[in-house]
Amino acid sequence: MSEIFIRHLGRVEYEPTWRAMQEFTAARNDATPDELWVLEHPPVFTLGQAGKREHILQTSDIPVVPIDRGGQITYHGPGQVVIYVLVDLRRRGYGVRELVARMEQAVIDLLAQSGAKAERKPGAPGVYVGGAKVAALGLRIKQGRSYHGLALNVDMDLAPFALINPCGYPGMAVTQMRDLGIPDGAGEIGKKLAGLLAQRIDA
Repeated sequence: MSEIFIRHLGRVEYEPTWRAMQEFTAARNDATPDELWVLEHPPVFTLGQAGKREHILQTSDIPVVPIDRGGQITYHGPGQVVIYVLVDLRRRGYGVRELVARMEQAVIDLLAQSGAKAERKPGAPGVYVGGAKVAALGLRIKQGRSYHGLALNVDMDLAPFALINPCGYPGMAVTQMRDLGIPDGAGEIGKKLAGLLAQRIDA
């Protein structure tokens, strides 16, 4: 399979990063290597294409950015690992459902390495521990190529999730790795997860 470049971008503003993903996807050709962008964002709510504003329960000073991925509203903030998955699915020969399954499995593998049992929920993409969501997924596919990706709660302030119905589910519990007894920080987790994700995408 073709090589996957992993880029560690640090903490970057949401909107310019989203525009950069769009530009990368629009400009790529059949020879462009796939990339994973590993990063954190300052506090921001993102509202998917079909997102309903009634899932914002309370206004705050955190910006709300309507974007072009699937899904409803979610929160990004410091201490959460975000990995954007810029993959040519046509070249790899599988579809978006398979990509989602591989992304979820990489998170499940990572948590298993740290002794936490994580699982999927039918009809609700993401990864859960004891019924609480620890990782959210959302993708956009354009001409057979993906962008957007996944967000894993590592060691962050979870309070902003109470201002929304996370991913459109009222009362959905959210958790993070620190609360599961996993002390590693976002930097270390980002490196580990990117490696596992690259392996899964390439498998």
